[in-house]
Amino acid sequence: MRALLFERKLPRYAAARVAGTLSPGFGAWVAPLSLTDVDEPDLPGPGWHRLRPRLAGICGSDLATIDGKSSRYFEPVVSFPFVPGHEVVGDLADGTRAVVEPVLGCAVRGIDPPCPACATGRADCCERIAFGDIEPGMQTGYCSDTGGGWSTGLVAHESQLHRVPGGVSDEAAVMVEPAACAIHGVLSAAGTLAGGTVVVLGAGTLGLCAVAALRRYNTPGTVLAVAKYPEQRDFAADLGADVVVEPQEARRAVRRATQSLRVGGRLSGGADVVIDCVGSEASVAEDLAVVRPGGLVVLLGMPATISVDLTPLWQRQITLRGSYAYGVEPGDGARNGTGDGTGTGDGTGDGTGDAGPRRTFDLAFDLVADARLDRLVSALYPLDRYREAIDHAANAGRRGAVKVAFDLRGEKRR
Repeated sequence: MRALLFERKLPRYAAARVAGTLSPGFGAWVAPLSLTDVDEPDLPGPGWHRLRPRLAGICGSDLATIDGKSSRYFEPVVSFPFVPGHEVVGDLADGTRAVVEPVLGCAVRGIDPPCPACATGRADCCERIAFGDIEPGMQTGYCSDTGGGWSTGLVAHESQLHRVPGGVSDEAAVMVEPAACAIHGVLSAAGTLAGGTVVVLGAGTLGLCAVAALRRYNTPGTVLAVAKYPEQRDFAADLGADVVVEPQEARRAVRRATQSLRVGGRLSGGADVVIDCVGSEASVAEDLAVVRPGGLVVLLGMPATISVDLTPLWQRQITLRGSYAYGVEPGDGARNGTGDGTGTGDGTGDGTGDAGPRRTFDLAFDLVADARLDRLVSALYPLDRYREAIDHAANAGRRGAVKVAFDLRGEKRR
């Protein structure tokens, strides 16, 4: 089959880091990533299915890997060589389409009894991501045994598959995974959001999905989105942000919204919650400058190794919380839900939010439909134009785009 294969070649990875520093996405020219023919992955055991990708998104963690900027923290929980791509909608052997929930928890790995986290539906906190029936890997797309979406074939466990109803487009389906990430992060702050001021820092795919999730699944008083580019600002306002500002105006806007005073370069008060969808050194510093004493910062964007003065975190008793992936959300997490429940594994459910806990992906199907998040898919590329696609994704905001994805619908197996 055809696949973009990422190999463990440290000199080329180092070269990619240099290239990616010079220009985002330029690492694709020198990184250990190549388009090649590989064997289809074997089915690891019962309950596994073959999936032929139709669309596969390019996300920030993919770009960080290709540009050599991902943290070495991941080395023990990634197996080489791997095929990237975890935002995937594809065809199953029975002719149905499915979206992949890529986290490789205990159920996927054949581990029984499961770890405490997986036993409660929290595969995002799995303690066994380097063990079981398959090679190490946190997610599909970083595991040598599963394959990934940047190819013409991968394997996925039944517990990872969410069937796509007939009326849902491929472009909508490929947005379900990033929408689920945003929902999980937003709902992790649900107890402090009601009536409060929330800042969403960053307006790429995650940031825009977070704005939409705030409006559907919470009741904040003011949603303030910080967006660098004009198209991002337009989308943020349309998806429900009350105030949309450029980065250099963020502190002034938060000061006005919260009636805070200015103390040097920071505020005396600030926002109740900041949802950081960037994860950079500059963004974390900005989080700490605009959140109120005792407030909450949710780190939704994947960070790397950064250097930040944590004195305000200590002195102002701020909570810094990571939000990774998705899982099962509390029953009241969908209290504002009005969808038809088409995101469930079998296409059923009432979407009212009162029936108890729901999987984040079920909520994501509803959000994608209601907020029309398929419109965030800006460009599609075939695999053989992967360098162009990666460059577009790495510079999406500047080029007026949001989500860039690979289109595998015209690819042939080899």
